[in-house]
Amino acid sequence: MVYMTTWDDFVDKSVQLFRANPEKTRYCTKYRHCDGKLVLKVTDDKECIKFKTDQAQDAKKMEKLNNIFFTLMARGPEADLAEVTGKEQTEAQPAKKGRGRKQ
Repeated sequence: MVYMTTWDDFVDKSVQLFRANPEKTRYCTKYRHCDGKLVLKVTDDKECIKFKTDQAQDAKKMEKLNNIFFTLMARGPEADLAEVTGKEQTEAQPAKKGRGRKQ
């Protein structure tokens, strides 16, 4: 059981774990309201990785990880994750002009 220190390392390692053994890999979440701690765990019964946080902003990151796992489960372990993570989409979109007052 290994606690990952950075979110990016946890996501990369969990995707690698799922792609190596998609039939056995599980993804669990645990939230303790009294402590305000969220623990995410990915395991395939041979290797277990965890990420612990108490930051409210990490809830959005957890939502993105859910979308990644849903995509891998629905499209297969060889699915392209570029459209799910949105890395290429943010670079391709032009900047929008505001709808504020004209000066």
